[in-house]
Amino acid sequence: MTTGVPDQTGRTAIVTGGSSGIGKATAAALAAKGARVILAVRDQARGRAAAAELGGLAESRPLDLGSLASVREFARTVDGPVDYLINNAGSMTGTRQHTADGFESQFGVNHLGHFALTNLLLSRVTGRVITVSSTNYRKAHLDFADLQWQRRPYRPFGAYGQTKLANLLFTRELQRRLDEAGSPILATAAHPGWAATGFTMTTGRRVLDRALALGTRLLAQRPEGGARPILLATVGDVPGGSFSGPRFGVRGPAALEELSGEALDEDVARQLWEVSERLTGVEFPRP
Repeated sequence: MTTGVPDQTGRTAIVTGGSSGIGKATAAALAAKGARVILAVRDQARGRAAAAELGGLAESRPLDLGSLASVREFARTVDGPVDYLINNAGSMTGTRQHTADGFESQFGVNHLGHFALTNLLLSRVTGRVITVSSTNYRKAHLDFADLQWQRRPYRPFGAYGQTKLANLLFTRELQRRLDEAGSPILATAAHPGWAATGFTMTTGRRVLDRALALGTRLLAQRPEGGARPILLATVGDVPGGSFSGPRFGVRGPAALEELSGEALDEDVARQLWEVSERLTGVEFPRP
């Protein structure tokens, strides 16, 4: 699916979680137009197989977003300019789990890992930072007193929604900082709608999980459809801080969407950034 993607010869894209699903579909569209694509994935067997399937200049490199050591090592391997950094990988768990650094796993992988990766690579980025979120952000709230779900009863969907809200707040605060620094880099965000990708959504309740699985089989679009908004955010004529998604909410042509609720709160975005710097030990690289 390369409709609307201009020639990408000479450009480099990094796609986290690019060995399957929406990440792979996004990488395939860019590779088909001549881009050098680096699949940043934890499972190298799957990553190499995906890179071989994409052909061209595609390659796979190891990245575990649940380990800050792995994030730093991956960043050290990146040489040369990066036109597009696509923060696509995501995690969802039915029970409270931890990353290698002791963070609640969804928050650690979906937000903190990408936060650290972006800031470590920002000096090499020349084009855009694209972060994949979800409409689950709309009912989410950041509880700064308990971001790691240590005191609250763990709710998988609640924890997931919190990370997707964090993705949007991160994008907007990153764009604010880039603008303040006079940088031409754009920070954008997108969501794929409802796509059948192999990514397992779990509520922690068996009946609801079965309903979600049935809905996915009946209503979800293919990964190529879910990749359209990510591609719009990557190569389309969109402003910094924008949010792209399917025009009809769960599927359809890609279009810009209006953000709502806490995702627009600049004070919350600044606070999240400060907390994320403290937790990861990675700061915004001053020009």
